[in-house]
Amino acid sequence: MKYKLISTVFVFSYLLQTITAQDHKMFTNSRLILGTYKERTASVSSGDIDGDGDVDILVANGRHWPGQNRIFFNNGRGIFTVETNLGTQKSTTYATELADLDGDGDLDIAVGNDMAPNYIFLNDGKGNFTKSTSFGEDYASTRNLTLSDIDSDGDIDILIINRGMPNQICLNDGKGTFTRTISFGSKKDSTIDVEVADIDNDNDLDLILANRDSQPNYVYLNDGKLNFTEKIPFGTGKDNTRSVSIVDLNKDGFLDIITANINEPNVIYWGNKNNTFSTHLVFDAELMNSFAITTADIDADNDLDIIVGNDEEPNMIFYNSENGQKWTRKLLSKEKFLTYDIIATDLNNDGFIDIIEANSDEINRYYINRIKK
Repeated sequence: MKYKLISTVFVFSYLLQTITAQDHKMFTNSRLILGTYKERTASVSSGDIDGDGDVDILVANGRHWPGQNRIFFNNGRGIFTVETNLGTQKSTTYATELADLDGDGDLDIAVGNDMAPNYIFLNDGKGNFTKSTSFGEDYASTRNLTLSDIDSDGDIDILIINRGMPNQICLNDGKGTFTRTISFGSKKDSTIDVEVADIDNDNDLDLILANRDSQPNYVYLNDGKLNFTEKIPFGTGKDNTRSVSIVDLNKDGFLDIITANINEPNVIYWGNKNNTFSTHLVFDAELMNSFAITTADIDADNDLDIIVGNDEEPNMIFYNSENGQKWTRKLLSKEKFLTYDIIATDLNNDGFIDIIEANSDEINRYYINRIKK
C-alpha cells in the first residue's frame, strides 16, 4: 500500500510547498486535505478505525460552538476518499481520542466537550459507531483528553483536562464504563494538556501537566495507588504552556519534557536521576504562539525530531542531531493557520512518518513524507 505517484504535470499544478531535510521532503497539495471544510477544529487523532490495515483520521470540531465530528477513511494510499459523521448530534468538542475501551479488539472513541456531557462511542469493528455511556462531569470546561491505563489493570482509562476546574481520571471497569472518578489538581488550574509516563522509574504512571495563564507546570508523581500528592515543578513558574511531549531525546535513559509555549521560547527540560528537570535547552527561540507539539523520526535517522503547530504563524519541524543538543529549524509550510493540534503517523504505509494538522477555521491539511529525488 505505497503512495501512488501521479503525473509530473499534476504534481506541479497542485504543489503548495515542500520542506527538505537531508534526503526527505514533506509534500502537500490540494488533494491532501481532510474534506473541504473550514470548521473550528480542535484536535485530530489517528488509527485503524475500520480494521482494514491502514491509518484513518478522526477530527474533533466545535470548541465553544457545536460542530460535527468526522471520520476520514484511508483508501490504503494515504488518500481519504470516504468520510462519515461521528454521531448525529453536534457538540462543543475539543477532543476525540481513539483506544480499545471495551476490550473487544477494535478502536472506540472518547469525546470530550466544553460545558456538555462527554460520551463514549463503541466500534463494531468495521468503523460503525454506537453512542454509549457518558463519563466525567456533565458540564465541565473540558479542553483535552488523554487515554492511558493509569491504574495498570489492563484496560484504558480516561484523563479529562478541565481548564479552571479540577482535572479528572475516569477509571474503566474493563467493559468501557467509567463509573469511578478521581480528581487531580485544583479548580484554579488552567491545565490544557496532560501526558502520562513513568517519570521516576518506579513502575507506575505519573502525570505531566501543561498549564496556561502564567501558572507553574508540574509533574505529579504517582504513589502506585493513584495518589498524586507529590509534585515537581518545571519551567520558569510563569509559563503559558499549551502542550507537552515526553520522550528520551538525549538517549540517557531518563524521560525529557518538551514544551510548546505562547509568546516565549519552546524548551526541552532534561530528565535526570533526581527528577529535578533543572537543566534545559531552548530549541526554538522564536517568540511564537505554539499550540501543539509532537515528536517523530521524520528524517529516518533513528532519533526523534520535534514538530510544532503554531497559531497564525508557520508550523515548524526541528531536526535532531547530536542526541538533542543541536536542532535545525525548517518550515513545514508557509501558511499561517491557527493550528490547534498536530500529529505524526505513516498514512501511506511506506515506512516514513507523515504529518497531519488540525486547523481552526481553515482546511485541515496533511503532508506526505517522500524521499527527495
